[in-house]
Amino acid sequence: MAQTEAETARPTAKKAGRVEHRTVAERIEIGKAARKQAPRAGHAEFEPSAGRPDPIELLERQAETRVPELVPIRYGRMMLSPFAFYRGGALIMASDLARTAVSGIRVQLCGDAHLSNFGVFASAERTLVFDLNDFDETLPGPWEWDVKRLAASLAIAGRENAFPRKVRKGIVRAMMAGYRTAMQGFATMPNLAVWYAHMDVESELATVRDQIHPSRVKMTERALAKARTKDSMSAFSKLTEEVDGEPRIISDPPLIMTVRDLVPGARADEVTGVVQEFVRGYRRTLQSDRRLLLEQFRFVDMARKVVGVGSVGTRAWIALFMGLDGTDPLFLQIKEAQPSVLEEFAGKSRAASAGERVVNGQHLMQSSSDIFLGWRRMPTPLDGAERDFYVRQLKDWKGSAEVEQMIPSGMAVYGRLCGWTLARAHARSGDRVALAAYLGSSDAIDSAMAEFAESYADQNEIDYAALVEAVKSGRLVAETGL
Repeated sequence: MAQTEAETARPTAKKAGRVEHRTVAERIEIGKAARKQAPRAGHAEFEPSAGRPDPIELLERQAETRVPELVPIRYGRMMLSPFAFYRGGALIMASDLARTAVSGIRVQLCGDAHLSNFGVFASAERTLVFDLNDFDETLPGPWEWDVKRLAASLAIAGRENAFPRKVRKGIVRAMMAGYRTAMQGFATMPNLAVWYAHMDVESELATVRDQIHPSRVKMTERALAKARTKDSMSAFSKLTEEVDGEPRIISDPPLIMTVRDLVPGARADEVTGVVQEFVRGYRRTLQSDRRLLLEQFRFVDMARKVVGVGSVGTRAWIALFMGLDGTDPLFLQIKEAQPSVLEEFAGKSRAASAGERVVNGQHLMQSSSDIFLGWRRMPTPLDGAERDFYVRQLKDWKGSAEVEQMIPSGMAVYGRLCGWTLARAHARSGDRVALAAYLGSSDAIDSAMAEFAESYADQNEIDYAALVEAVKSGRLVAETGL
């Protein structure tokens, strides 16, 4: 029987169907011994390797599997700033991280843990939680790769906000201290307590209120209130209009294209039928109660929708369903799942499909996942090629931080929250005791990650300039303003 993603991330060995459970002392010793393999101070180092791949070639390679007419939008969005470029450059950094030292302690990775991939959303219990919210690249691998992705994102964002170098390094150290101290706490907690741990947004805001200027507290409270309005009803009012008594998604080319606009006449009905059949099959990946809930909604309309930065060009659809009446909509996002950018460097996924990989990783790392999260392989509606997809609600009280509005103290607090959240996600899948022992109680690892973040931010600016030059020379075509 094949191992699951979770089993490959566990620190214990599985032999003949049995799991070896090491003692706490043995796990501590593993963590301390790992310092010899990868000294904590060594994480400060980053130098591009002599044979470093051309970052533009890596982007071009990704474009080969994407919708051709949407790729220029991806480049245009990445050209907005070095931080936007970084968001879209997960493959570039994965290639770089594969050449850095690691401790050998593996966890389930987010794979793209930059600060904008953290945010708030509704739990199944209808409370606002703060967590990771993007798992397209999730895969088991070295814990350092997620932490370095997050650390560098803080340094790059700090540069865009014109924070001095000393301030930026302090922000990264705050994030790393949050990760390190959280992991130490999780190392002493019972297994179930770690599994149930989550960050309640309102409670956390109350604890950090005295660290934030009153005006920023009010701004945060307004942002949380706005997040609660971002649900299917909100999307319904913005994305649809009534046509012959039925709601229909409004086209907004090229970002939103209904099936009727993408293919003519009867062919549109064929494409719609493919998606309807997909939904019927996807329901089998849901818990029985959630499957029953979904069956109470009827399919109404669908459209292709451009999403994100790094994801632009992958195939993504939104499907509208209606429940009791015209005030009971449900929007599902059907998003293509391609192989993780990490697989070339950390090993192939053991999941049966890329969609299942995404869903399994999300369930493992998040404290509360979307109730309609599921997956299926299907013929792509427009070209008939078999591809993997995963499904989730389009909006469900979702909100993310406005990075450009952050002041240094606010970014430091936010970084610490991200560090805690990432530690909790890693503690659920990896050997939290060994990892806590490796990190230690001193701030050695904090300072090292701050140095790494600055060095990688330098490299990111060089790569961003290469993208701008590639567009200027005509090597790449970018569509800006979309």
